[in-house]
Amino acid sequence: RAGPLMATALSVNVNKITVLRNSRGGSEPDVVQAAATCLDAGAHGITVHPRPDARHIRAEDVYALAVLTQSRGVEFNLEGNPFAPPRAGYPGFAALCAQARPAQATLVPDADGQITSDHGFDFSGDLGLLRERIAELRALGCRVSLFVDAGCPDIERAAEVGAQRVELYTGPFAAAFAQGDAAVAMGACAETARRAQAVGLEVNAGHDLSEGNLGVFLRGVPRVLEVSIGHALIGEALYRGLDATVRRYLEVIAHA
Repeated sequence: RAGPLMATALSVNVNKITVLRNSRGGSEPDVVQAAATCLDAGAHGITVHPRPDARHIRAEDVYALAVLTQSRGVEFNLEGNPFAPPRAGYPGFAALCAQARPAQATLVPDADGQITSDHGFDFSGDLGLLRERIAELRALGCRVSLFVDAGCPDIERAAEVGAQRVELYTGPFAAAFAQGDAAVAMGACAETARRAQAVGLEVNAGHDLSEGNLGVFLRGVPRVLEVSIGHALIGEALYRGLDATVRRYLEVIAHA
């Protein structure tokens, strides 16, 4: 008999808080206070994606947010490219995970100068190095999720290399939704989720999800365990406040 249906968890990406802070310098707005506000409003976790150029989240932010999330007993989700080499101000993704011990490490194939994540992993070639990186992260106690495109032809290989979850890249769905016809994009997400789940992978989702499209997405894609939302949520919070915005997203999830 099937078990109880679990609600989708909301992990708030607070990168944009530090974009604002870094544009002026100093320490305001305070990313830890912003993350605490999200958690006080009911968010289930916090996500950050530190980039090697430190244009928003920095290593010291990662460590401070790790302390916050551990003290609250909630998930900390650290995103990054496991192959980006360390440099001044960026110790490398594995080193950040070793220090912060996030509950989840979400791996993305971003180039250094990429503005935002816009594609998933290609699983068609030799995946030996990726398998090694995943094993290192799992040895640290991290659950490992891989960023994937909807319609990924080789998604089953994500399980072969040791990942426990995949995160569906939802940018194309969001763009199609904005144009008024998301049926094809939704179908691709749903079919990819089912194929992943068939080989034992759990499914997350993120990128350009918003209050307007989230409910439709969750009703159309089966068993999404977690959504990571930052850009839209922080933007909407400028109008109604961070606490109220997080609560609105949780209502959308509850009704979906």
